Amino acid sequence: MITGVPAQPQVITDPADERVADFRDLVAGDRRPGTERGTGPVIVEGVPAVERLLASPYRIRTVFGIPGRVAGLRLPAGVAAYEADRWVLSEVIGFRLTRGVLASADRRPPLDLDALLTGPDPAAPRRLAVLEGLNDHENIGSIARSAVALGVDGLLLDPTCADPLYRRCVRVSMGHVLTLPIAVLGDWPAGLDRLHGAGYRTVALTPADDAVDIADVDPGAHLRTAVLLGAEGPGLTPAAQAAARVRARIPMRGGVDSLGVAAAAAIAFATLRC
Repeated sequence: MITGVPAQPQVITDPADERVADFRDLVAGDRRPGTERGTGPVIVEGVPAVERLLASPYRIRTVFGIPGRVAGLRLPAGVAAYEADRWVLSEVIGFRLTRGVLASADRRPPLDLDALLTGPDPAAPRRLAVLEGLNDHENIGSIARSAVALGVDGLLLDPTCADPLYRRCVRVSMGHVLTLPIAVLGDWPAGLDRLHGAGYRTVALTPADDAVDIADVDPGAHLRTAVLLGAEGPGLTPAAQAAARVRARIPMRGGVDSLGVAAAAAIAFATLRC
């Protein structure tokens, strides 16, 4: 439940106003000159996504939008809130915003792997999405949205994945990625043995003919399941597939070699839900 007080936004008339610097020139990305990949504030667009941010563990910094949109939000005490007409707003962010409101938040560091694997209740069944080499921000956002909708409890990324808190990821996920615990497995793919040691069955998705039909993978046979997903085109590397306990495919009509990774993820999450 979102708590807080009704926003009382101040009016911004100058696009160069430093109070809204978090939102300047977003078409250039979330990263500012001189910053490293995966740094800088988290940027969230749209009322539903901002409300999810408010309910998440991320500390909100600033809210900025057109008149009427910001005032409808309930914000924690001390959060700066600003509004501007759509022309000033567009000049600040670098494009025409159709969602009416944005927010910025402080980043949270990735979880320690053990914290992701056990979760708040070590005895509870848990499911993970494990991503290798995904560099398309929209795919990561779509996977995160499906993960939350279909009962996946966290994201585990290999070191080459794109930033899951990048603006496009957050936007496509409708803010749901902010509710998912996220960790990075630096020792890839050998570190997958740590999942096996924690009781996870790892299921690698592949269109290969020698993989088992995913419908034949009994989701009730293991309390914990981790679904491995690779990038569009190349898919999971042979090393990642070899490290998994099960290689599974989604049956398709002849002439179609594979699904997009976001669609495949949603089918796998639904099929392996128990």
